Amino acid sequence: MADPVAALSGIDIGPSADVAVSLRGVTKTYDSGVVALGPIDLDVRKGEFVSLLGPSGCGKSTALRLIAGLSEPTSGAVRVANRAAPAGQSIGFVFQEPTLMPWTSVRGNVGLPLKLAHVPREQADMRVGRALAQVGLEEFAGAFPRELSGGMKMRVSLARALVTDPDILLMDEPFAALDEITRFRLNNDLLVLWRNLRKTVIFVTHSVFESVYLSQRVIVMTPRPGRIGAEFRIDAAAPRTEEFRTSAEYGAHCRAVSIALGHAGGEKRSS
Repeated sequence: MADPVAALSGIDIGPSADVAVSLRGVTKTYDSGVVALGPIDLDVRKGEFVSLLGPSGCGKSTALRLIAGLSEPTSGAVRVANRAAPAGQSIGFVFQEPTLMPWTSVRGNVGLPLKLAHVPREQADMRVGRALAQVGLEEFAGAFPRELSGGMKMRVSLARALVTDPDILLMDEPFAALDEITRFRLNNDLLVLWRNLRKTVIFVTHSVFESVYLSQRVIVMTPRPGRIGAEFRIDAAAPRTEEFRTSAEYGAHCRAVSIALGHAGGEKRSS
């Protein structure tokens, strides 16, 4: 079972490792004076699946927005593939809500980033078709959002993030609002996509169980201002299936992460 590393100051990934995302001394303070994040140091390898786990308001989503270049850090450096973020780096972002345009089809929603980038129609159609196939929605290309279930809407949102073929996929609690059966199914499908496409995935969640099932590494964050309280490596064999989800190994990982999450919250309250 993986051991937590408390008060982490940045993980040593070795001089030869390829780093997709690096945060060094990063903090974020909003105009209201709220200190939301940091300082935080974090490296994510290319092709790695990392989950950020913590309570509401701990800065998980803030960290994603900083990596995506949607917000600027108050201090410290965010680097993507050894360049200051976003630096033209291809990043796909899946938000908690699908945010689909109701007046256009699944095809139109998925193709929006390509339309905004003025990609030629023939090339865009091919890429949209490939993205829909990746999420299993080829037959629903002409459907409208009102005709889709919650899980299907989230698949459309994922396809829209994949259509630009990003190197890095940022996912902000994408399955939080779904029922458990749909959530389990999408967890499984996401792992298949990750294995096949080898994207770097940074996944934000409140769920200990989801983080352990999906991730190679789970980063436990403290309450605001969010810092890294503990880290766990989940070295379970791939592919992960329902057998892993019901195994003693999975249960042991979940218990250890849950304990660390409780300790992180307790440290904040006693400070």
